[in-house]
Amino acid sequence: MNWYVVYVQSKKEKKVADVLQQMQIEVYCPLIKEVRQWSDRKKTIESPLFKSYVFVRLHDKDRSNVFSVPGVVRYLFWLGQPAIVRDEEISIIKKWLEDDTIEEITLHKLLPGDEILIKNGLLKDKKAIIQEIGKKRMRLALPGLNIIINAKIKDVV
Repeated sequence: MNWYVVYVQSKKEKKVADVLQQMQIEVYCPLIKEVRQWSDRKKTIESPLFKSYVFVRLHDKDRSNVFSVPGVVRYLFWLGQPAIVRDEEISIIKKWLEDDTIEEITLHKLLPGDEILIKNGLLKDKKAIIQEIGKKRMRLALPGLNIIINAKIKDVV
């Protein structure tokens, strides 16, 4: 079984994930908390870390099952094949989102020539690697997703 990336209609990530889960398909839709400002109030909401993407874990022969769900558009492809995300990369995303020392996460595309390596910290010796560790920021590369996650970190001893 592999993790695949399903492209879904905008703002349908949570709904698609719920329906897939009801179909007994293993699904992961990473959510982050964001503070939204309206004219009269602020509200903390959960929104998808990856806009328009949901991860599903299934056998290759079962990939067509997701298309019965309203909101599913297509699979994400890489080099003519469905993009496969390694279990280890899904685990790293989960660990980062569970880590209460991380205050803020933003996404950026990988740029050719970035050389990245975890030198110390929570993810030391992991294959998903950090380009640099500053006093307040870390950069985590997830090559299978072709992104870099920049994380602002609380003071850590």
